[in-house]
Amino acid sequence: MHLTRLCKIYGMIGYGLFPENVGHGPSLALCLTYAGAKRTVRGKYQAHNLSSRNVLPGGTMSGTQRTILISPQLRQIAEQAITHPDRVFTSLIHRMDIDFLREAFFRLRRDGAPGLSGTTVTEYEEDLETNLKDLHERLRTQVSVAPPIKRVWIDKDNGKKRPIGLTEIEDKLVRKAVSMLMGAVFEQDFLPISDGFRDGCNAHDALALLREQCMTRAIRWIYDADIMGFFDSKWLNAGIMEGEEISYSDKGTPQGGVISPLLANIALHSVLDEWFETEVKPRMRGHCFVVRFADDFVIGFQYEDDARRVMDVLPKRFGKYGLELHPEKSRHLDFGRPARSQRCGRGANTFGFVGFTHYWARSRRGFWVIKRKTAGKKVRKTIQGIRDWCRRNRHRNLDEQQRVLCSKLRGHYHYFGVRCNTRAMYRVRYHVLLGWRYWLHRRSSKKAMNGKKFEALLEKMPLPSPKVLHAV
Repeated sequence: MHLTRLCKIYGMIGYGLFPENVGHGPSLALCLTYAGAKRTVRGKYQAHNLSSRNVLPGGTMSGTQRTILISPQLRQIAEQAITHPDRVFTSLIHRMDIDFLREAFFRLRRDGAPGLSGTTVTEYEEDLETNLKDLHERLRTQVSVAPPIKRVWIDKDNGKKRPIGLTEIEDKLVRKAVSMLMGAVFEQDFLPISDGFRDGCNAHDALALLREQCMTRAIRWIYDADIMGFFDSKWLNAGIMEGEEISYSDKGTPQGGVISPLLANIALHSVLDEWFETEVKPRMRGHCFVVRFADDFVIGFQYEDDARRVMDVLPKRFGKYGLELHPEKSRHLDFGRPARSQRCGRGANTFGFVGFTHYWARSRRGFWVIKRKTAGKKVRKTIQGIRDWCRRNRHRNLDEQQRVLCSKLRGHYHYFGVRCNTRAMYRVRYHVLLGWRYWLHRRSSKKAMNGKKFEALLEKMPLPSPKVLHAV
């Protein structure tokens, strides 16, 4: 069975529905029955001598440690997928027993937003065993009905709105369990060029690979691509509750859903990753590479004619699967190493990837290197978000405000703390200090927060300074 057909089948899991079904049951069993039919793909990678980052769960891969699969069932599935790359897993639904559902529950985010009913993870856990037994029985008898998804809209960087789907806790639990089963099979075939939402992989791995390829393989031409409305292009069938009205969309998996990242990786593994490695690379005159993080990817080429050949066929390739490259966010640029005669300054062009702006600049030793800094829109979004939090929470206790601000800044440093990005992180910290003082000053006319008082406050309650945490 072709992987794209599987992607359509797996897409139904997100809502637990086929068009002719009304519950989790029959479609869930059928989805897990087909899991593994893509196993013939792996042989192609071995034929082209492509090294995979994946090993047995708990092993080491490319400098990162994979998350150990707690469940013996998942480990067994993963071992079989590695040992027998052509095996078809004819049925996995029987693996989803009460113990497996319990493990899936404890892997859910504790702070996830609730669905329409308002039931939180903590509330569901109060009577966990009874709830799990009831859910398992409904899944076993195929009478479980996928509830409608609550739709909320959040602001995007370009001023538009992005729809986010908030599912019920039980729906999240089923999605997580299915994702764990499917992931144990498909993770063994995903290529090292894909780093988005995978155990043991992160955006910093993608940054390291991108920098290494551009600096050591004479890469000059970059195609920075983004897929338009990607999460709206994988058809799922379930009700969407918006306000007081419920509607049924003919496309899309809810962005923010538990299983959506895995479905995205399965789809693009066939549409882009496998196709590029097995079909495109052998036909190129010079070296080329692709690095993908979810639906955002970058392709590098040594020669311009290779880049233009791929640019001509790439829209047709994506169009074949109902996908479209974003005309504004996708662009082709010259990103070659600047000439030695250029003593200072930066390279002519820059591009963005996973929240960073990439550019050429001189190192302290005088060599041309690729540096990264936080993208301007990410800096502005972080500053504005923290200032808004300070405004809404200015009447809270100072100790609590300082604790939350420290947590927000540490989270920012943990992601953006790469080499040569210290200045951008200090900029964020500076504006956070300004915003905190401004709203503390505004919260009381009798106890104004002037400069001296704020300096004294920072001595007692300091905010963390930026640190470089990733040498990539």
